[in-house]
Amino acid sequence: MQDNSAFSRQNVLRGLHYQAEPKAMAKLVRVVEGEILDVAVDIRKSSKSFSKYVSVTLSAKNRQQLYIPKGFAHGYLVLSETAIVTYKTSCEYSQEHDFGILYSDPDINIDWDRLEPIVSKKDKQQPLLKSLNLDL
Repeated sequence: MQDNSAFSRQNVLRGLHYQAEPKAMAKLVRVVEGEILDVAVDIRKSSKSFSKYVSVTLSAKNRQQLYIPKGFAHGYLVLSETAIVTYKTSCEYSQEHDFGILYSDPDINIDWDRLEPIVSKKDKQQPLLKSLNLDL
């Protein structure tokens, strides 16, 4: 439905982001320049893997992609000096349905492999997963 592209510098951490129904979106993520640690967190309360995450290194060199289904929050950390990340989405962006989870949520316990990532004010203020009333 939509193609997106984002440029970031080393140690920038983006996420964890998701869109709620009826605008929940799947993403296909790849890196066209640089390298990132890409993370997807299952936020479907009825799932056996609720609050579990997967992380993979995506780079222009390895040309791997990560498919992130609806019902997952997404974030990434830039490992290289710079990175350009592109992702295809299953629906258009909707600010009204745009939400997030704190990247450092202790119940998820993501190993971001950085002591001091660069995180936006918005992402630093996201709620904990357990405080959300998710219906995904």
